[in-house]
This record gives sequence, C-alpha cells and structure tokens, in this order.
Amino acid sequence: MTGRRTPAFADLPTLPDRDEHHAWDVWGRADEIGTLNLIGPQQRLAAAKTVRSGQMISLTLPLDEPAPGLFEERELFRHVVEDTAAGHDDRLDGFYLQGSSQWDGLRHINAGRHGYWGGRSEADLASSEVLGVDRWAEHGFGGRGVLVDVAGHLAAQGTPLAPAEPVEITAALLDEVAAAQGTVFESGDILVVRTGWTEWYRELPERERAALRGTIGTGFACPGLESAKDMAGYLWDREFAAVAMDNVGVEVFPVNRAKGFLHRRLIALQGMPLGELWLLDRLARACAERGSYEFLLVSGVLPLPRGVGSPANAHAIL
Repeated sequence: MTGRRTPAFADLPTLPDRDEHHAWDVWGRADEIGTLNLIGPQQRLAAAKTVRSGQMISLTLPLDEPAPGLFEERELFRHVVEDTAAGHDDRLDGFYLQGSSQWDGLRHINAGRHGYWGGRSEADLASSEVLGVDRWAEHGFGGRGVLVDVAGHLAAQGTPLAPAEPVEITAALLDEVAAAQGTVFESGDILVVRTGWTEWYRELPERERAALRGTIGTGFACPGLESAKDMAGYLWDREFAAVAMDNVGVEVFPVNRAKGFLHRRLIALQGMPLGELWLLDRLARACAERGSYEFLLVSGVLPLPRGVGSPANAHAIL
C-alpha cells in the first residue's frame, strides 16, 4: 500500500486506563461514519476501473437464512402478504436486521465505560440519531473490494480449513494468501475474507444446523480472524474501510478473552464496519477464473435512523 492517509496504529492515543488504541480524533469526535471516510470519489473511480466483464454476483444469503437462526433470542421473521385492490402489499414482522448477511453498525458495540465511536455515551445514543446506519447509507457504501480466499488457498495446499474448529486467521496468513493471489492492498479497500463456513453450514443436514442454534458462547466454534490487538493494528495500518467475512462474527469463535474482543477494538475504537455471514463461494470461483481478486463492491445499507445494523444487500461487480 502506498500513500497512507491516517496515523499509524502505534501512534494512535490509548484509552485513559487501558492499553487500547483509539482513532476517535482522526476525523474528529463528531464523525459518524468511521473508516468509511477512507472511501471518497478517488477510491470509487479506481474501484470502477476493476470492472471488466460487468458480471454481478450477490454476496448475501436469502433473508431467511441461516435456518434456523443461530441465536435463540432471534426468531425468524414472519412474511405477511396482504391483498390490495390492485394486487398485494407485504411486510416483515419480527425482522432482526442482523439475522442474516449483515453489517454491524457503530451503535452495536461500545468500549465499556468509554462509550461508543467517538466516546459517545448511552445517553448520547438515546437522545439523538447519532451513529445510525443511515449515516453510512447517506455517504454511500461501496468501493474496491478485495477477496482474500483463505479457504481456497489452504485447500489448494492440502490443508483445508476446518469449519467447526477455532482456527485463528493471522495477519501473516492474510498476507500469504494475498501474495499468492497477486493481490496488493490499497487505502480504502473493503477486505472480504472467505473461510468457507457459510457454504459448509448450508450443506449440513437440518438436524445438525438445528443443533448449532443457541450454542454461540457455549461451545460453538468456527474459524475467524485472530482477535489480538496486533490484528486490529494490521487492519488499521492497511487502511481498510471495512471488513466482511463468511463466518458468524468475523473473529474466531470462541473468543479468546486473553487476546481480547476484536469487535470492540474495530467498531468502538476504530470505527470500522464489520460484515458477517456473507456468501462468497460464487465470488471465489469467479475471481479464480479471471485471475484477479479485486472488484467493485456495492452494499445497499438501509437508510434507517438510529439503526444498529443492516442487511448487507451486497454485490460484487467484476
């Protein structure tokens, strides 16, 4: 990557009583879009130049998947179709915005008593529309996507990633895969990492999928990014605008408490959008066929005031 535009991770200030770096002053404490600031007209024009064939690939699951849902408290929505004089209207009842392929917004995770992105308090969020996902929608969520196909790379080496094991994807492994693909990261990229988990889950028998419901935090395991502070630094220093993966929570499960919670570091302290449960098999095949892992990525984030998260509704244009 050339021409960095932000301070190095090591130079960011730390919280008053914790050795955790924060980027709250990089774009000012009134900022509401975090690392999406790294995507502007220049980055969008560069992303558009990656389009060669015009092929468009959806990166998201149907809204009613995973099925059944992985969290017991999240019941599947009810789709109601109503007759009208001219035809039909419909609505969704009990729709969890983060139940399928989605983005975690800046209202989702706090840094404990230090608050949300920019140091906002619970009272700030309760009394205003600050940090809603509509801020991302207004800015526009799209730019150059880069796929790092960890699953494909390890499978080609004869050491496939075990989808039900807590395999840590390290910074060194991300660099190894990117180098093997010929991928060079640029400031403002949206990093997309494939573990193969979502594909594996969809192929499980119904009884095995049902057995996974409610196990997150009580035995559930899957590959993901190492949650250590060094990983937060790696993602910041490469100036990724966002990170999306095809696993349950971006970072490895179960979370290693000794290494910390990557969600807290990335969302609350670095302002970085995190995408979860994306569907990446078609994209991986298409990128491998054309020998390039860059593409124009666009995501239709909901313009929802106070929104905590949003369905991703993401597409890659190759």
